[in-house]
Amino acid sequence: MSVIDAATAANNDNEKNDDDGQPGAFPSGRGGSTRGGSTVEKRRNLGVGSFILLAVGAFVFLFPFYYMFIGSLQTSPDTSVAGAFPNPANLTGENYANINGSIDLLKGLVNSGIFTGGVILFTVVFGLLVGYALAQMHFRGKGFVFGMMLLVQMIPFQLLLIPLYVMIVRDYGLADSYIGMILPFAINSTAVFVFRQYFMQLPSTLFEAARIDGASELRILWQIAIPLVRPAIVTAVLLTFIGPWNEFLWPFLVTKDAAIQPLAVSLANYISNVAATASNPFGAILAGACVLAAPAIALFIFFQRQFISTNIGSSVKG
Repeated sequence: MSVIDAATAANNDNEKNDDDGQPGAFPSGRGGSTRGGSTVEKRRNLGVGSFILLAVGAFVFLFPFYYMFIGSLQTSPDTSVAGAFPNPANLTGENYANINGSIDLLKGLVNSGIFTGGVILFTVVFGLLVGYALAQMHFRGKGFVFGMMLLVQMIPFQLLLIPLYVMIVRDYGLADSYIGMILPFAINSTAVFVFRQYFMQLPSTLFEAARIDGASELRILWQIAIPLVRPAIVTAVLLTFIGPWNEFLWPFLVTKDAAIQPLAVSLANYISNVAATASNPFGAILAGACVLAAPAIALFIFFQRQFISTNIGSSVKG
């Protein structure tokens, strides 16, 4: 641990030197104060410009969510731009009751949670194992395995739908089951890459010392490596979550039983079969979309600080 502490302290010193400039450049006199004043002024101007730019970007990004939420509360649909600022008398919560009466929103959320949770569990477990092996273990063909992993990322999932469907449904008989939905997403090459990069930042002396003490590789991974890469685990969870949570095509192909279909599939079935006969299909569909998007938005807001953290030293304490 002393090696990591020393590296962290060195990084902090380097960052301080970068912010303060080289020591001794302006030891005293007007030159130092002039440079400092101009630097502060530039930073102030940059801060105002950045704030305005971020505010505009935030408005552009958040407006579709606002429009979706307002549309889900309207009694009569208004798809024009004026619909973003409706009359309060036109707002109601009946759309949520209507969509819940057509499809069980709670059941759909539970199914989406089981599907997404299973994918995340397999992704983290296999990602940690494979990422650690590619980063800290030495074996023949390691570079080839890493190259093949990068190659897999270039293959669209849609190209694998037919062979996967034949294998999962016909050969394994896993149609209309949670495991049938989860298996094709069990290993995520992006998560493996993230874990590998984090493990490569750790000093190899930690693992060599543990091996000399007789620790097994699994024990080293569990007691030494994983506590140091917690930001990577949070990042992998967030990156993995959004995919299966919004996944429609594969669960739609392998599930015909509405009792186990995720909410995204249930909403698509509602649009195809029920929306044409609904009194306000526009508001009901937007209400279902709000329910589907709410957990993802809450998760990203809750883990915002961990998601943007990329400094491996931030996970080391004492």
